[in-house]
Amino acid sequence: MLTIKDPARGLVGHGVSTCAGCGLELAIRVILDILGEKTVIVIPPSCAALFSGYGNETTLGIPGIQGNLENTAAVAAGIRAGFAHRGMTDITVLGMAGDGGTVDIGLQALSGAFERGDKILYVCYDNEAYMNTGIQASSSTPLMASTTTTPAGKLVNRKNMMQIVGAHGIPYAATASVGYIEDLRKKVAKAKDADGPAFLHVHAPCPTGWGYAPAKTIEVAKLAVTTHCWNLYEMVNGKEIKITKQIKKPAPVKDYLVLQKRFKGVTDEGAAEIQAQIDTEYANLERLASLAE
Repeated sequence: MLTIKDPARGLVGHGVSTCAGCGLELAIRVILDILGEKTVIVIPPSCAALFSGYGNETTLGIPGIQGNLENTAAVAAGIRAGFAHRGMTDITVLGMAGDGGTVDIGLQALSGAFERGDKILYVCYDNEAYMNTGIQASSSTPLMASTTTTPAGKLVNRKNMMQIVGAHGIPYAATASVGYIEDLRKKVAKAKDADGPAFLHVHAPCPTGWGYAPAKTIEVAKLAVTTHCWNLYEMVNGKEIKITKQIKKPAPVKDYLVLQKRFKGVTDEGAAEIQAQIDTEYANLERLASLAE
């Protein structure tokens, strides 16, 4: 394990070989800064595996394990059960997986953990494709985005993962973004203190897969929110919804699309279709939030 000689430098080592501008790297640094040293992390084969390291080496100053792509939540639940058996209740068990390992391949194990009420914190860092194996489309890839398996643009809309999670009625779930760090920090703290399973869906732009300059990661992340392409909200017990970042005058979705090469094939008609879909989704989110007031 990496020894952190200066706690002020955080629990993640420096010089991690993520891509320049990686949204995931910023996310994991912030998340572990809030969770602290009494955390055990479970990471599947993914971009995040760069943090679990190779052999006896790791970039993290906390214990962890790299499981399989489909069983992050199951491994985390097993670790939690072991701690509970020993009366160790002050340790956070963190699952950290991408959209492929969450929305697709890991969904069954995640659903099982939520059904059982296992007290784990599961974070999906969403870069909207299988980035570390060749930028293939996932169920979280947006409509009309180009990937190596959808070169002409994805023909179907993405899954609404928060609705799936909400159907389990877990104590706390929230969306977050690396473009809004204070919002992310607050939600990590709430998830850590939840009385049962907690889920964070963190938008983590990927310059390599999305096709934008690495220096623009935060700009892209913020535009996703200000165009309503990624909405920031939290959900308590699967039904009490609160929008945590209100955008009074949303920017046109096209402003977000034009920054990314993956949307270069989208026509004006296509952009209008995406805009209509985004508007409908946000109106539905507002309706659900109003029911909780």
